[in-house]
Amino acid sequence: MVKVRQDAWSHEDDLLLAETVLRHIREGSTQLRAFDEVGDHLNRTSAACGFRWNAEIRKKYDQAIDLAKRQRKEKKRALAKQQKVATTSTPTYTREEHQLPAPASSLVVEEEELETVAMESKDYAATAVYQEETPIVSFDHIIRSLKELKRQTQTTNQSKSHMKQIEEENKQLQNENNQLQNKLRKMEKQYLMIQEDYQVLMQVMDRARKMIAFDEDEQFSSKPAFRMEKNGNLEQVAR
Repeated sequence: MVKVRQDAWSHEDDLLLAETVLRHIREGSTQLRAFDEVGDHLNRTSAACGFRWNAEIRKKYDQAIDLAKRQRKEKKRALAKQQKVATTSTPTYTREEHQLPAPASSLVVEEEELETVAMESKDYAATAVYQEETPIVSFDHIIRSLKELKRQTQTTNQSKSHMKQIEEENKQLQNENNQLQNKLRKMEKQYLMIQEDYQVLMQVMDRARKMIAFDEDEQFSSKPAFRMEKNGNLEQVAR
């Protein structure tokens, strides 16, 4: 079955990867085997699983990794003790006579140290390989990202254009309001001037009417009166 590269990692995938790696560490296995197992389960490449572990997940499980390593050491020490007890219960022979290997406990300790160094070296090499094999982003993902960026840019530009239009309309309305305020003040001044002129005109008309009435009375009262003299002549009578 051909394994395909996938981009998205779910929380369940990360949890499965972490549990598998920790189990392999406790059992004395290598992380590469754990990556192979998870890759077979999730239909991913071992490189993708290793990159995910080293780049995202490993730093979240530092304490769990230390605990798993301690459990691995304790398990190996217990196994060494069991082998030592089994060795002491069987007939013993000198090393010089039969050229027997070293005691099982020392072999287990040396083997543990060698496996630890080997695993650290493999982890370092795997990390370098996984960093080089960074998952390639698909063209569909790039196209979707570019479309989303274009849509956001258009929305931003439309918002800016709308805001600019609103600001221009607001500025225009403020100018119209200022013009109307100026016209209103001018009309109020003109109204006051008209009222003053009207008052003056009414006063002038009242004075003129009084002067006309006074002249009529004066003319009527100053009309000359005449009378006949003895000689038959008319003479003006003083009032």
